[in-house]
Amino acid sequence: MADDDVDALAALDKESKEFDKDAEIDRILKAFKLDAYAVLDIQPGVPESDIKIVYRKKSLLIHPDKTRNPSAPDAFDRLKKAQTELLDEKHRERLDEAIADARMLLIRERKWTVDSPELKEPAFAKDWRDKTREVLIDGELRRRKQMKAQMQEEGRQQRKEEEEIADRKRKRDHEQAWEQSREQRIGSWRDFQKGGTAGGAGAGAEKAKKKKKLKPIG
Repeated sequence: MADDDVDALAALDKESKEFDKDAEIDRILKAFKLDAYAVLDIQPGVPESDIKIVYRKKSLLIHPDKTRNPSAPDAFDRLKKAQTELLDEKHRERLDEAIADARMLLIRERKWTVDSPELKEPAFAKDWRDKTREVLIDGELRRRKQMKAQMQEEGRQQRKEEEEIADRKRKRDHEQAWEQSREQRIGSWRDFQKGGTAGGAGAGAEKAKKKKKLKPIG
């Protein structure tokens, strides 16, 4: 094989790999973020070992250091987050419940049974994914509302505590100011008492002098 042919094949191979990377990055970014299974492109119920294998394969493919695609960092972060969520037992449990709820909602809406043949048709698989999306969005909205209400309640509690602290401080400041002025009030009262006693004695002496000056009549 000529050197030119080898170079051409190498270039084609490189281009093909870049195409695969770009395609996977695009798929991840278009996947529904609340569905970690969709981001990793795996089916619900797979074992944990499969989750790790798929993540490793895809993360190596789209790693930002191995592609020039500017969207690679964002896609890589989403892939990592999806794996973390599926390896978290509680989060995966909630996701599995949402997917199961979506299936039951479709069955009830269409008045089917769990044995209905329509459940095996490709069209149902698509409808199931769409319904799962709705259920997950509703769940996320409820979660955000609960968080908002919780934050508002925590804010009210914090303001109440701050008001109580400020009220206690005002009372302490008032008591301290009252105590500090106590000695001054006592001193003023004593001075008043002394002044009153001195004034009374002087008036009595003056009256005595006047009596002495009076002459008897006749």
